[in-house]
Amino acid sequence: MRNALTFDVEEYFHAEVFAGLVGADDWPSFPSRVVESTEWILGLLGRYGATATFFVLGWVADRHPGLVREIRAYGHEVACHGYAHRLIYAADREAFRADVHRGKRAIEDATGVRVLGYRAPTFSVVRETLWALEILVEEGFRYDSSIFPIHHDRYGIPNAPRFPHRVRLNGGGTLVEFPITTLRLGGQRLPFSGGGYFRLAPYPVIRAAMRHVNRREGMPALVYLHPWELDPGQPRLPVKGLSRFRHYVNLRRTAAKLDRLLGDFAFAPVGQVLAARGFPEVLG
Repeated sequence: MRNALTFDVEEYFHAEVFAGLVGADDWPSFPSRVVESTEWILGLLGRYGATATFFVLGWVADRHPGLVREIRAYGHEVACHGYAHRLIYAADREAFRADVHRGKRAIEDATGVRVLGYRAPTFSVVRETLWALEILVEEGFRYDSSIFPIHHDRYGIPNAPRFPHRVRLNGGGTLVEFPITTLRLGGQRLPFSGGGYFRLAPYPVIRAAMRHVNRREGMPALVYLHPWELDPGQPRLPVKGLSRFRHYVNLRRTAAKLDRLLGDFAFAPVGQVLAARGFPEVLG
């Protein structure tokens, strides 16, 4: 079974843990690391013959269009992560539309290829912002991968479906949703497949959870990471407590875990995985 491998292409200083410390006007003053770390990922995937979906931030696409073209040239799917890494529930509908439209255009200008997939910064499609899915359809997207079906202080729709499905919208349209993968254990939904959860969990636990989803539930899993999670040399910013832990925990171990994962499982871009599961519309 092919699982979906995804990367949210943003700079380390775009992470939400730094939002109160680093404003958008400050971003150009920080040293960029995204090209080097993303190219490292491209090299690793190439060694395994694996392909993935890269959800690119429009801000990055504007400044590094060559990187976006390189991702595409390696045979990967390029999708949209918005433009300015704004949480949806911190914006109104028109601000969200403007951000998505600008991000999509920046990526399409770089690649010349239509963008069909979207992922919200910090998975900020929550129950109160489900209206965002209607705007995505209006802006030409075919699928979304923003809903995390767990309890969390920043995101999550705990009772949302766990696996790919069509969402029928009030306006009459539909959008395919590929939720972030969880493991159902003892009546609970446990995250394991990306971000800090991936960095925290021992690799045998991740492998066992993936195998359970694939073999026992018969479904593809979705893995997500950020290039900065494979960059332990990134500049350290002065945050403390839980924020510091969330961002910096186990950065030095991520690359080895990803390497092992690529050896143990087959991966493809989101669009291809969804099309193989009966959602052909996501390929346009």
